[in-house]
Amino acid sequence: LQHVTKTFGPVVANKDVSLSVRRGEILALLGENGSGKTTLMNMIAGIYYPDEGEIYVGDKAVTIRSPRDALDLGIGMIHQHFKLVDVFTATENIALSMGGGRFDLKKVHEKARAICEKYQFALDLDQKVYEMSVSQKQTLEIVKVLYRGADILILDEPTAGLDPKGRDDILDQIAELHKVRGITIVLVSHSMEDIAK
Repeated sequence: LQHVTKTFGPVVANKDVSLSVRRGEILALLGENGSGKTTLMNMIAGIYYPDEGEIYVGDKAVTIRSPRDALDLGIGMIHQHFKLVDVFTATENIALSMGGGRFDLKKVHEKARAICEKYQFALDLDQKVYEMSVSQKQTLEIVKVLYRGADILILDEPTAGLDPKGRDDILDQIAELHKVRGITIVLVSHSMEDIAK
């Protein structure tokens, strides 16, 4: 980000923010609730458009006007509030995230299974979302963006609402993602303890 500003009427959410993330690094974005962290990340993810400033991927200035634009650039955001259909399986939720048209659920399942194996995610792809723990749902959200080709992941408060075991599980998964060369992670949090881990 270069000199990015975002306002909502008279409220200045982000003012003249510049931020660089290196490929393959975990960058922590730490701040209090309401400090503008999520707004900043939402501009990278295509949910908001900056009033001023530019966004670069590599050395190229890009225009990100939608989450699809972001995904086309390899950027995926995992939001604090999940975007899952409770009565569908993990595989069905992954297929749904791809948009309209017909899909072969068997192929979706096979590709998702390969992703889970690559990153050592313990996720039952046939399990209904309503049967999952919060940390399993968070894992499913991560698999959804990896499935769609993201190699820059923005995790917005990924441990919110988790018990200590769930927090450790998610932070371990982030560390596992980082081991795979080329995955870039922006970890948004207000928890110094999570960032330290």
